[in-house]
Amino acid sequence: MPLPAEHIPHGTADWRTPDALRWLAAVPARWAQPLWAVLALAVSVVWELGAGPVPACTSADPCGTDWPGLGVAVLMVLTPYWVWRQPRLALGGLAVVLVALVVEEGFSVFGRPSALAFALATVFTIAGIAHRLAAAAQQRSLALEAAGPVAQPLPAAARTFRRGRLSLVLGGLLLAAAGFGFQQAEQVVDAYEERAAGATELSGRVTAVDRGDEDADVVTVTAEGRAHRFETAFPEDFPEGTRVDIVVDGDWRALVAEPYDVFGWELLVLGGSVTGLAFLVNGAVGRVRSQRLRRGPLPVLHVLVREGHDDGRTWVFAADDPRGLRPILHFHSLYADDAEADEEDEEKTDGHEVGDDSAAAAALGKITEILRGEDPAPPLREAVLYGVPCAGAEVAFVARDDAEDDEVTVECSVSAVKPAVPGRGEHRPRLRERKHAQRSVDEVAAGMTRTEGPRVWKAHGFSRAVGLFLLLVEGGGIWAMFDEGPSWIRLFLIAGLPWLVTAVATALTWRITADRDGLWVTEAWRVRRVPWDVITSVRHSEDGIRVGVAEDGSVALSPTGFAWLERRLGREPVADRAADELRALLLHPELRPSAEAPARQQGMPVGPPLAALSVLWGAAVLLLL
Repeated sequence: MPLPAEHIPHGTADWRTPDALRWLAAVPARWAQPLWAVLALAVSVVWELGAGPVPACTSADPCGTDWPGLGVAVLMVLTPYWVWRQPRLALGGLAVVLVALVVEEGFSVFGRPSALAFALATVFTIAGIAHRLAAAAQQRSLALEAAGPVAQPLPAAARTFRRGRLSLVLGGLLLAAAGFGFQQAEQVVDAYEERAAGATELSGRVTAVDRGDEDADVVTVTAEGRAHRFETAFPEDFPEGTRVDIVVDGDWRALVAEPYDVFGWELLVLGGSVTGLAFLVNGAVGRVRSQRLRRGPLPVLHVLVREGHDDGRTWVFAADDPRGLRPILHFHSLYADDAEADEEDEEKTDGHEVGDDSAAAAALGKITEILRGEDPAPPLREAVLYGVPCAGAEVAFVARDDAEDDEVTVECSVSAVKPAVPGRGEHRPRLRERKHAQRSVDEVAAGMTRTEGPRVWKAHGFSRAVGLFLLLVEGGGIWAMFDEGPSWIRLFLIAGLPWLVTAVATALTWRITADRDGLWVTEAWRVRRVPWDVITSVRHSEDGIRVGVAEDGSVALSPTGFAWLERRLGREPVADRAADELRALLLHPELRPSAEAPARQQGMPVGPPLAALSVLWGAAVLLLL
């Protein structure tokens, strides 16, 4: 859709393919991608937490609140997220964590392998961030070179655009929740200190460590001929025969080494601080970047844009790429005058300018096309890009919104610019459109011939690999469930085991058989018969196939493979092809097999034997522990 000439500022340079390819060539190297840094940090942090020394609770150094340590924990959780989203802040977070580690234990801490691994992961992360920032600076320089000396003020509609408000509000609410947790924890501490100040301090000997009525660890301390029982979170700090100090005030008593339990409030402070700071920083950074666009004249580039067919992203193409073959960058965007547009739409609806039977029929037809995957891809639009595009930047653009009129709209980015680098997890629009064009129902049907015998789609290599991985997770979960550990972890594992058994059974042996009268769908626990006349739709998502059924809602198989990895390796997902061919059989009855499926082709569920195997593994674990 061409942009009216009056909306293209005089002297605006075309962003041509050679310049765009130079810009794309300046992306960071693969080793500097944030995924590797995040994985390195996560593994090293988990290792350090598991291997690092845990100081015992003693009367001289009781286990109370440790707000500085909790603050460091907040940064340790936030930093991997900031490595991905806010790399400059991640540098500060890494520095604070390293300094805290050295202050607490000295430089000798790096003699411990886990701490040394964390230091090496930090160095790797810092190097990757520095490389990414340098690459962004180079992209900025190349974009300025392509734009030339022309600079234009931001369109009036975009000058009032504000973003980050929702993130700031959510961040404030979550930090308020964290503040409430801190206040409640301090009230518990103050109440203990006030009560302990007037209590009698006694010294006793630990005579027993056992489990209480509610599966809580209980320490029995005998002092002055009387036994006192205390629940404890760290029974290993109180072995039998050791002396401990207690405080007693009538029926109230407490261990001096472990005086109170504010773990729940500390967890609220940790969760509220992490999520609150994440939202708050995202909102503040978004607001600062949007304000930066409005400060003065901006470089402008003549480009082509297209809305993503599947995810609503805005994809930018070179001005001399009218077929949209090579995307340059992408971001999410919103109309700069959304509020005015909403009010105008409301007025039109109230004035009955939109609603009639033909419009309703057209809307219903559009919905049907979308459900079938046959809706046309959004068109390429001529646009003017305002701002300096580089990784992490924000931009705005002007383009026509509708092919039927000349109305021009302004859209502003609400996420940072990302280069459209092939092979790095980005779904290129061109490939998406090609897939839709090739996999439309009519073309799939044209490539199929009717067979006498049933058609079968079943678990393949990728699906079985997913099943084996989940089977290992299930086995480890059963082991952890019976091993020593906090009770809430065991409850979580018990709740997740049924899903794991179902997922493993499905991934290993899912099967769909189409015959003359309908489908045989092999699920984890049973084989279902679904006649053709009750099937309403067939869909494929990234991890499963869903067959819509008029009576029962749907029949779902998940997981059926690893579609993302299959596409990355240049293969068509088997489940995707199965859904396309099933949809073709549904809409073209003449292609359906003419014979019924024998029992050997109907499949057999493996959920029951897998559940029995899980029970046997659990019994074996009990005998081994």
